[in-house]
Amino acid sequence: CDECRNSLTTQNCTQACPPYFLLYGPGTTAGVALSETLNLGDRTVSNFLVGCSIFSSRQPAGIAGFGRGLPSLPTQLKLHKFSYCLISRRFDDSPSSSTLILDSTSDMDRKTNGLIYTPFIKNPIVRGKEAFQVYYYVGLRKITVGGRRVKVPRKFLSPGKNGNGGTIVDSGSTFTFMAREIFEPLAVEFVKQVKNYSRARDVEVLTGLRPCFDVKDMGKPVELPELRLHFKGGAEIALPLENYFAVVGEGVACLTVVTDGDVGGGKAVVGHSGPAIVLGSFQMQNYYVEYDLRNQRLGLKPQLCI
Repeated sequence: CDECRNSLTTQNCTQACPPYFLLYGPGTTAGVALSETLNLGDRTVSNFLVGCSIFSSRQPAGIAGFGRGLPSLPTQLKLHKFSYCLISRRFDDSPSSSTLILDSTSDMDRKTNGLIYTPFIKNPIVRGKEAFQVYYYVGLRKITVGGRRVKVPRKFLSPGKNGNGGTIVDSGSTFTFMAREIFEPLAVEFVKQVKNYSRARDVEVLTGLRPCFDVKDMGKPVELPELRLHFKGGAEIALPLENYFAVVGEGVACLTVVTDGDVGGGKAVVGHSGPAIVLGSFQMQNYYVEYDLRNQRLGLKPQLCI
């Protein structure tokens, strides 16, 4: 609070710090904004904006925003790049944590060894949709399942003039989201190619995931079609099976990609607004991910994150 910051005493301070109320997915948090001095190693950052939450619908130990907005950690720290390596979700019940690297000193265009890169792309600024500007958009050219190209309307792969469409990377989302126009042909392609397992429709209804397949009692390793993402700039990643299928219940594997609407072909949400694809953290397990802000590109490589 400005009135208090410049005073030798806070005894007569009556100015309230500004409140905030934030929505993110199904969760909310509310509190007051504070200006602090952040000591980070041998570096001191003055007027560092933090939020002191008084209420949260889901109690976190703390959360840091890494988007493109002014209050985000990368913006306030003037980072040139940051990177993380998300450990496998099998460590959810352990104290293990992922690695996070913050870099404010790199001023070179050199690429990190072993990484493949795709450029960030800009989403048009549209009135009423300014919030989309904080996302990290990447150019997804195509999706293949078992080597076959999924028939996706091209207009969904790039942000349109109305600000909708395109692909973002969001570690705050668990499962990858796809607009129904993309998800349906993806799911159909998996069903078409999976001949050796039967559908587990009862599990689909219970979990909200689809398609699901009964993979138990086969006496051999589970084999499902490869899911590969092809990005602009020549980068592509073939996801490990555990990054896009999860074993649910007794020997049932479900695709961990979600969409609008009800499970099993219910009505879609009319007029979907926002990115058409959100790449979530489940799909990025055991990947080293680098956000090169100076050179406006995303770097990726598979890596055992421990």
